[in-house]
Amino acid sequence: MVAADDRVPARTRIVLADVVRGDSPSEHTRTELAQQTRVGEALVRGLVRAQLSLALRLWLVVAVGLGGLPWLFAIAPSVSRVTVLGMHLPWALLAVISFPFLVMVGWAYVRLAERNEQDFTNLIRRPER
Repeated sequence: MVAADDRVPARTRIVLADVVRGDSPSEHTRTELAQQTRVGEALVRGLVRAQLSLALRLWLVVAVGLGGLPWLFAIAPSVSRVTVLGMHLPWALLAVISFPFLVMVGWAYVRLAERNEQDFTNLIRRPER
């Protein structure tokens, strides 16, 4: 005779939570970036545009700030004859003031570029609505 235990196959436990796991919206966006899909390319293109726009705006500030000095001295020659601490004003502006000006513009660029990158990161991590 055959025992009852021999006829019943062993049970197999299937856990669906491990098999089907939905990606979170932020994971979906990161996947878009990693796989370089159209959405990912559009996101990266937006970041590059923001950084380029920032660079061009600050370049314009430097061009007007430092490039405008020769125009100022050409238009108003009396300004170029002014002396400050025994030094002519054009030399004082170019030798003393220009370097702190460039450092401030560089500092502003770094801060604003980091803010653009942080905004991009927040966009990637933000859950979609």
